[in-house]
Amino acid sequence: MSTKIESIDRHSPADRAGVRVGESLTHINGNRIIDVLDYKFYSYEAKLELVLREENGTERKVHLMKREGQDLGLNFETYLMDRARSCANNCIFCFVDQMPKGMRSTLYFKDDDARLSFLMGNYITLTNLSRREVQRIIDLRISPINVSVHTTDRDLRCKLLGNKFAGRGIDIMERFAQNRITMNCQIVACPGLNDGPALDKTMADLSGMFPSVNSVSIVPVGVTKYREGLFPIDPYTPEQANAVVEQVERYAQHCLDTYGTRIFWCSDEFYLLARRPLPEDAYFEAYTQLENGVGMLTLLQTEFNGALKTMDEFPVPQPFSIATGVSAAPFLQKLMEQAREKCPALRCNVHAIVNHFFGETIVVAGLITGHDLIDQLRGKDLGSRLLIPDNMLRAGENVFLDDVTLDEVRDVLGVPVIPVKQDGFELCDTVFELAGEQPESHVMEADTEYYQYNPPV
Repeated sequence: MSTKIESIDRHSPADRAGVRVGESLTHINGNRIIDVLDYKFYSYEAKLELVLREENGTERKVHLMKREGQDLGLNFETYLMDRARSCANNCIFCFVDQMPKGMRSTLYFKDDDARLSFLMGNYITLTNLSRREVQRIIDLRISPINVSVHTTDRDLRCKLLGNKFAGRGIDIMERFAQNRITMNCQIVACPGLNDGPALDKTMADLSGMFPSVNSVSIVPVGVTKYREGLFPIDPYTPEQANAVVEQVERYAQHCLDTYGTRIFWCSDEFYLLARRPLPEDAYFEAYTQLENGVGMLTLLQTEFNGALKTMDEFPVPQPFSIATGVSAAPFLQKLMEQAREKCPALRCNVHAIVNHFFGETIVVAGLITGHDLIDQLRGKDLGSRLLIPDNMLRAGENVFLDDVTLDEVRDVLGVPVIPVKQDGFELCDTVFELAGEQPESHVMEADTEYYQYNPPV
């Protein structure tokens, strides 16, 4: 734990009150500050008393007034004011365990930190929460919490997570539900393990926690070519994927009839694996599970079509190319055909990049590496520029998973490489070059302010 102040924003409430760099923040309004959750919660009030400890151990108090909810302007050694907590599980489907050796160290870190769930939307299993942390979530009414459930069968959960205490996570969920803590959940479905009857039980149990369980995504397990020595798991076949989609849609309809919301949604990848058409826009309601790939392509199409309808004229762009994963390539090809109906002179080639790095069973764009991009596009006529989904890059950086940079890909392929957000309006603007000079990166910075909490009463 480190509550030592590393820097202070100029003209911030803390700066105006005379707080000094090098001091440690120990209490706010009598409440001990342990990490970022305590800091965010207890500093919400307009009138604050800070207890600060100098490096020699001397303590002093500082009183200040600010706007309710305004940040104090203090910056600590780490955002969490603590180390991120690693995962205590040994999940039989863990993607990190299926990565090759020699990649950057951060890619092998398995986080399972409730604070990152609350602040940045990460999914956690609840297996390493202490009693104090469970109670703090309840007392501070921290919400939403994003939970990797996988199954509510306690014995099966222990097997899936490789942790004999994993069943306790369901008890914690039930306690959260009793205290009206909102939870968004995910299920990584593995063929023959937690689908079928086990999935029926899980959906029934989770719907019983509604409205605290707000939404649940069901995503297919990712299987790379690096599973030697690991629990044998095969990727979903189209027939198996179709069975899961039908199972989830059937129960989701029951929830819609009963609760007024579907609660459960399969990810886009499940529909693509099952070779089924994606549901329409209204099916996804509030798009609660976008970050898990639920409704992402449907929303992109809705936005892209909406953008086309707002255009009075269609400038003819220079010929260009798009590179994406195997699963999304036909979808993007369809979008370009719709654009061509408005602008017949539009010329675009969509390239489906086969994932040789992780294995051909991995078909999503977010796991494409720079080497695969270069190897499969080198020497091809890409036109004036190459568009790629920005999730191919590490958040906030111009680096692919294999540490190849955007500039290196550009230099080898000989064209500007333009990352585009998952936004149909931005895609339309980029396709027709409506935003003027296109930058070489539209990468969104990591959102370190993703949090929601209820102010103290």
